[in-house]
Amino acid sequence: MTYLDTLYTALHGINNNLLRTALTTLGIIIGVASVITMLALGNGARAAVDSNFRSLGADTIQISAGQKLDDGEWVPAGKILSYEDGLHLPGQVELVSRADMSISGQGKVRRGRVVLDMVLTGATANALETLAGRNEVQPVDWPEGEPLTAAGLIDQGRFFTPAEVLANADVCVLGYETAEDLFEGDQPLDEIVWVNRHRCLVIGVLVELEIIDPDQRTRTKPNEAFYLPISTAIHQLYDEEPSVTITARVSDESRMEGAKAQIETYLRRRHAIEPTTEGEYEDDFDLTTRRDILGAQQQAARTFSLLLAAMAVVSLIVGGIGIMNVMLVSVTERTREIGIRLAVGARRRNIIEQFLLEAVLISAAGGLLGIAVGILSIPLAAALNRGVALLAPNSIPLAFGVALMTGAVFGLYPALRAARLDPIEALRYE
Repeated sequence: MTYLDTLYTALHGINNNLLRTALTTLGIIIGVASVITMLALGNGARAAVDSNFRSLGADTIQISAGQKLDDGEWVPAGKILSYEDGLHLPGQVELVSRADMSISGQGKVRRGRVVLDMVLTGATANALETLAGRNEVQPVDWPEGEPLTAAGLIDQGRFFTPAEVLANADVCVLGYETAEDLFEGDQPLDEIVWVNRHRCLVIGVLVELEIIDPDQRTRTKPNEAFYLPISTAIHQLYDEEPSVTITARVSDESRMEGAKAQIETYLRRRHAIEPTTEGEYEDDFDLTTRRDILGAQQQAARTFSLLLAAMAVVSLIVGGIGIMNVMLVSVTERTREIGIRLAVGARRRNIIEQFLLEAVLISAAGGLLGIAVGILSIPLAAALNRGVALLAPNSIPLAFGVALMTGAVFGLYPALRAARLDPIEALRYE
């Protein structure tokens, strides 16, 4: 008996019970679709993690004040991170070349009769360089592929200098929309605005900006900005000195762990943190690098992928059991046919090949339909995952191969059972 004859016989057996065969493939369809969707979500999650945290450069260490839970509220764990902590950091930590600081607070900005209640940002002189490097915003109609610089973010005037930051200068830089709202078309440069009853000289206006990520455009308003030197903001916006966020730039990216250790030593000395009796430190600050964030997020993505993979495996097992069940029923229904074929000279190997091929064909049909369903399901999965799902090209052959393997594994026992039938008993079967 040729392989073509075996294929024809297998197709004939499947054709005799099309409805039952179609229902049997459902488990395989769901399993294969789950594999494709799972891999797409996994790829999307990894891409999202890299996109979300590429703004935290590979050579930076984020320093923030530690917090603890007290009566259901988060409160500072110890001393705040002060402006002085960040100011002296580059000079006293060998591996830190620069320290950028920022704070934000609510305030009122007034010019004439126009009063804006808005978020004010205190920053160091490198704030625009940091903003340009984050790749989160760009000027409207910015040429695609052209690198963005701090100078490209300024429309009129300039940003404040390091000397102005050190001198607590009463200067400010306005976002595009802030300038429009306050001056209503008038020239803003070298004009005075009032920030919480303090005079402030406008020295610059930013260009009109747009968010690069479309999903973030309704959540962030980069044109409603108001920048002050961080030293000025601390004095004008707060009754007590606030805790600042510090971003330390490391001079040698390959020595990030060494830089973290040096920063820890520096802050422990400034905050008078002594080791416990066990030799451990209870720090009141947190250090975070891009590697730390990516590692945690990618671990979460891997856990999510494993859960989806478990669902896919369960679906394939259920589909495989369905194939085995249908093939066992088919063997029982065709016992007499098997007896006739054995009686006229068919070998047991031919019977195994026939029923095994039937099982593989059923799983192959389910696999092809599952691939189609999986690809069509990716947009829905992306919508449920905040628009992040990327089809992995290798997921299609992988899912189809798993489907074929499922058919072969679960179809083997029915095929062996059919081949082991006694021809005489099979011919007597009613």
